[in-house]
Amino acid sequence: MMKRIEKGSLLVLAIIVAFNIFFGLGSIPLLDPDEPVYAETAREMIQFNDYLSPRIYNEYWFDKPPMYYWLVAGAMHVFGDGEFAARFPAAMMAFLTVMMLYCSVTKLFSEWAGFWSALVLATSCQFFYLGKAAVTDTTLLFFLTGALLAYIHKKYWLMYICMALATVTKGPIGLVLPGAIIFLHIACTGQWRRILEMHCLRGMVLYLLVAGPWYYLMYQVHGMEFIDTFLGFHNITRFTTPEHPSRVLWWYYFPVIVLGLFPWTGLLLQSIKSAFADCRSEEMQKMIFVQIWWLFVFIFFSISKTKLVSYILPMFPALAIMIGWNIARMQKENYGVRWSWVLGTGIMFLVLTAGWVIGGQQLPEVAFGGIVLGVVTFILGVSIIWALVVYRDINFAAWLHVITGVLTMVIAFSFLLPMVANRFSVKEIVKVYQSKCDQQKPVYVDKFLHPGFMYYSGVPGTEVKPKTTDLTQALNDPQQKYVLVRGLELRRLKNQDQVQNLREVKVIGDIYLLEKY
Repeated sequence: MMKRIEKGSLLVLAIIVAFNIFFGLGSIPLLDPDEPVYAETAREMIQFNDYLSPRIYNEYWFDKPPMYYWLVAGAMHVFGDGEFAARFPAAMMAFLTVMMLYCSVTKLFSEWAGFWSALVLATSCQFFYLGKAAVTDTTLLFFLTGALLAYIHKKYWLMYICMALATVTKGPIGLVLPGAIIFLHIACTGQWRRILEMHCLRGMVLYLLVAGPWYYLMYQVHGMEFIDTFLGFHNITRFTTPEHPSRVLWWYYFPVIVLGLFPWTGLLLQSIKSAFADCRSEEMQKMIFVQIWWLFVFIFFSISKTKLVSYILPMFPALAIMIGWNIARMQKENYGVRWSWVLGTGIMFLVLTAGWVIGGQQLPEVAFGGIVLGVVTFILGVSIIWALVVYRDINFAAWLHVITGVLTMVIAFSFLLPMVANRFSVKEIVKVYQSKCDQQKPVYVDKFLHPGFMYYSGVPGTEVKPKTTDLTQALNDPQQKYVLVRGLELRRLKNQDQVQNLREVKVIGDIYLLEKY
């Protein structure tokens, strides 16, 4: 009977996760500035038949290690060049992360704890959004999560391999993050003998054998330029110096968690409390590890001067484990009204209802869609509270959370994002450039739009940085040219009376194609 339940729950889980991750994967153009970077770099690997040194704009660049580029290049060979191929590896890694979490948590706690942990992760807004994006984050997440789960299961050789592959995905963070979490767990629990069990010296040799070759070959080909740019600027400098000074806020990641974990945010505080207060003695060591996992990731990136929404994605599997374990525990006990769940859900669903409606008003194209999503969120929030207070059905309430996550994804990727895609992608305006513009004239491109312009046009153009004299000079020098710029930058310069002799060729979604005459 137990085997049938496991097979049935695994099949249900796989169907829900696959739908939530792969739905609409290729229906939206690549969004600037990040997605086209990875697609274009993979394309240039194929073009130059060079899978060692990443390039963009036909020039070497050392922003990230090659793992995701390799995966995208492989997908392009299979599916052809396009949005689906660029996003497929990220989606597949997201899917595999969820299934890995299910298998691991089932062994650690129970089959239903694994089932709900996986569903919490798969239907969380930040996870399924990044799972559909052509960026490195879910690939890194897969290997980091694999390393941490391998440690807790005492699969140490697998742990070292996952750390190494994470390092080939995004650099030293692949070793630093899991290494620090594991050390803190050993120190907090006094399990110092595990250091001997882990065969650290031989493990590091294995780590270097897997992670080292690409770094060694890059140093042999590019010398100190690679070391200074990749390790110096893109790792150390970004941690110690803010890339976006306006985001240096101690509370920056709190709203990221509130929105990113939706629709499960209302269960988070109760689940953290229960992980301390209601955890059985045989589960405590495992739960301490989970707590250290999410806390360290949160503190580490809060300290970092450069902050991006996607940086804290590695804490989401740990949060999902706590919430999934808590749901399974409440299902088993099945007593009383869960007032903390009711209160948390009421607050979070009201906040998100208002957020969808108010946020939609900022962009005219999605104003109605924001209202629809807000109404759906409100109705489902009321339904969850009704299920908990009147019906007193933990299982039904949890499934309503799943439905909320799936419906949020469907509305966002079927209606909202397609309507605003042209505000964040140059795909359509590039078609105008190719059909109506003199290709012999130089073209200057806003830095934010540059990767997408290169990917969709194949023309490197000249990059101009916003809020600098570069953009002003490009718009005002007498040379005939085309300029591709965002509306917010153009309006800023017009307000300063710094724009002369420009003709609008086309405006699509607040992206301007201009001709200097």
